[in-house]
Amino acid sequence: MTGGRIGGLIVRRARADEFERLADIVVAAYESIGALEGDDEYVPELRDVARRAREAVVLVAADAATNEPLGCATYVPDESSPFAEMLVPGEAAIRMLAVAPEAQGRGAGSALAAACVALARAAGKRRLCLHSLPLMAGAQRIYVRMGFLRDQARDWQFAPDGFLLAFALQLDEPADAAEPKAAAPA
Repeated sequence: MTGGRIGGLIVRRARADEFERLADIVVAAYESIGALEGDDEYVPELRDVARRAREAVVLVAADAATNEPLGCATYVPDESSPFAEMLVPGEAAIRMLAVAPEAQGRGAGSALAAACVALARAAGKRRLCLHSLPLMAGAQRIYVRMGFLRDQARDWQFAPDGFLLAFALQLDEPADAAEPKAAAPA
């Protein structure tokens, strides 16, 4: 697999020896914005990077100089994955995109999202979908900048006090020239 390089970052598939560090990053990122307050049940799923790597694709944004992981995202290739949420044929999804709090602002989130877009385009998907908690405003700014639009029909009330906002990027249209570029991890 070749990785896409963006600035001082490289995006590639996660390696098994990184799963524990990636689990720590995901949990720390969710905790840093208060997304886990009172929701200890989700932590084991966030920490299970090995399962996501078996049943989907886990991408890593790493520092190009040190190869140190800064963040990761799960690319869900189709509706058959156990990680698919409301996908229909022709769609892919992004799940659990997270960047270490101390690494935020370096472009890792944008690089991961761009790599997921590239994978979906390369696979001929017509849409790339995701869900985001309302308090994940920073991530939502990245998605909107990349051309994702709110998809209110797919918003999800998953618990009495748990609500997810849906976003989708139409891929069967020409790519926006302003979209961040990344080589598709193969």
